[in-house]
Amino acid sequence: MDFQHLTTLAIEAALSAGKIINKYINNAIVVEQKEGGSTYASQVVTKVDRECERIILSYLQPTCEAFDIGLLSEETKDDGSRFEKDFFWCIDPLDGTLAFINKQPGFSVSIALIRKDGIPVIGVVFNPSTETLYHAIKGHGAYKNKKPWHIKNTNDYLTYVTDKKLSDTPKQEKIQNILNKHKISLGLKNIKEISGAGAVMCAIVVLENGPACFLKLPKTATGGGSIWDYAATACIYQELDLPAKSFNGSPLNLNKKGNTFMNKTGVYYSNFKNCS
Repeated sequence: MDFQHLTTLAIEAALSAGKIINKYINNAIVVEQKEGGSTYASQVVTKVDRECERIILSYLQPTCEAFDIGLLSEETKDDGSRFEKDFFWCIDPLDGTLAFINKQPGFSVSIALIRKDGIPVIGVVFNPSTETLYHAIKGHGAYKNKKPWHIKNTNDYLTYVTDKKLSDTPKQEKIQNILNKHKISLGLKNIKEISGAGAVMCAIVVLENGPACFLKLPKTATGGGSIWDYAATACIYQELDLPAKSFNGSPLNLNKKGNTFMNKTGVYYSNFKNCS
């Protein structure tokens, strides 16, 4: 499998989707609802999501035939090919649809190639708001705008990155206790919050605002993000040797059976390793 070639195609696909997103960014967009998790964010969809998916698939679907690759994409029904093939594409054509609808930063394009055992081997994220490209290939490092990316944690405070404000989050006291422990362990002065992005950009914002973390507690209600919300960034974190895992510390299951939602295990991302 030529991962460099596949990465080039994934990057081209992500950049093309980004052009579509920017074309519509100042337009009023009709919001539709689809089957999703228990949250509004997981149920909204627009024609922009679908157009982005179409352009991405125009690049990647030929590789499914040429290299016998499966496919999992947010706006297409899961056909189960991810369980049959050695690798599958995992696509979120427009992550952070709610931020996009509200004309706020925090949306992105996310494309990953995942091994059948759930290990990410390619991760591509494009932020159309800033025209910034992030990508990683297993064993070859992480890149920002195609240059090697090295994380520097320079803040004297802990940044808590979240899609939903802590004040609006269930079990906020438990999360606050986790953040306080991190603050003390890292010898930091206080905690600041950055909220409102989709899960993909939340993970990227963590890397850009260190020391920082992003987490989802396990819950019974369906939701908590789906495989495509974490696949690409998990690869980037893997190559930066940083935690991108289930809340209990086990590896993220990026090829789970049953459904694509991650609610039962939760997720935990951080750009520090000396506490969890």
